[in-house]
Amino acid sequence: MSDAIIKVSNLGKCYRIKHQAERQRYTALRDVLANKVKGWFQNRKSEIGNRKSAEDFWALKDVSFEVKQGEVVGIIGRNGAGKSTLLKILSRITEPTTGRVEIDGRVASLLEVGTGFHPELTGRENIYLNGAILGMHRAEIKRKFDEIVTFAEVEKFLDTPVKRYSSGMYVRLAFAVAAHLEPEILIVDEVLAVGDAQFQKKCLGKMQSVSTKEGRTVLFVSHNMGAISYLCNKGIVLDGGQIVLHGTAQQAVDAYNNTTVKLSATVAGQPAHVLHFAPENARTHDFAITKIEMLDAEGNPKPILHTWDDVVFRLHYNCNKSTARGSIVLDFHTLDGKRLLFLGTEIADMMPLNFRVGTGQADCLIKKLPFAGGDYLVGAGLAIKQVEWLWRGENIARLNVVGHDVYGSGHTLISTDCLIAVAHRWQVV
Repeated sequence: MSDAIIKVSNLGKCYRIKHQAERQRYTALRDVLANKVKGWFQNRKSEIGNRKSAEDFWALKDVSFEVKQGEVVGIIGRNGAGKSTLLKILSRITEPTTGRVEIDGRVASLLEVGTGFHPELTGRENIYLNGAILGMHRAEIKRKFDEIVTFAEVEKFLDTPVKRYSSGMYVRLAFAVAAHLEPEILIVDEVLAVGDAQFQKKCLGKMQSVSTKEGRTVLFVSHNMGAISYLCNKGIVLDGGQIVLHGTAQQAVDAYNNTTVKLSATVAGQPAHVLHFAPENARTHDFAITKIEMLDAEGNPKPILHTWDDVVFRLHYNCNKSTARGSIVLDFHTLDGKRLLFLGTEIADMMPLNFRVGTGQADCLIKKLPFAGGDYLVGAGLAIKQVEWLWRGENIARLNVVGHDVYGSGHTLISTDCLIAVAHRWQVV
């Protein structure tokens, strides 16, 4: 007999998509009346043709898997892969077209900002409403009430209708309710991205606590591969509404990264290790950096970058006129604009560069890239004495770093834990 707390068998969800051949930007009353008259004389052939202007779209197809109690399962995939549809079915928001879902236990879901909240009710009233929906008794909700409010940090606005809450306040309260009202299964979508970094870290810690200490099951959807590696022990990769991999979290992250690499090379029309390519800058500026590549220490393309990897950033530049005493700059920022690294040829005590007409390249080797798992922004530029910019590109590329257990402690560092991971040693006497 299976000990699965969630069992999904041959699950499918089909949507009927209608196509409109012609769309009017504005319809006046006379147009409505004229179209009505035209409709009376519409022939049978036209009616048949209109019925054919629709098609079936399978958001999920033949999806089967099992989840055991206490497992933390990361569900990952590109946009449109079917992740949210799957969670809505598991949360009983949407009915499947085919297949069967068996769930043993109460489910708390956090899929969208404000899901399950009544906008006219206050934060206090919505806590009790959500608890009732989960099947909790009033005494159980009251016992957890103070803990929920403290976690959500909404004490001052507890008796304010939630329709006046900001999106961040909504998320904080919604997550606090979902995580503290003791459901056997917690389902969390990418909605946590709305919160700030401190709150995201708080939520990840709570989800880890409810799984490891309280033995509850968590289904977690995120595009942050560092968070998936840190929190989950199992992983499911969806693509085109079907499961392409069901295994460990690290296997799922690797499969997703490999898929992303192949996709970026195909769609963008350039290799996946190329961070930036801007031929238009080369045409319209006297100076421009046209491309940034990621390479390993031997000069081979490096499409996937991990914490503490050795990496060479190769900057290609173009000059339409000569100048002397220049320098090349490469810098990295967090997504909210905080600068992490500022690297330059002059900073490294190199002699000023002489930029001549034509193309050139410069390699910047970073030993043990210190960034924790997450996404970062890349900037670059050509300058004279780092004061006058010949060309400056801010946030011209987005760099994804895959976190892993660099210290061998069983803990994967991601950007919500810290931003920088450095080699160090402790001695306690």
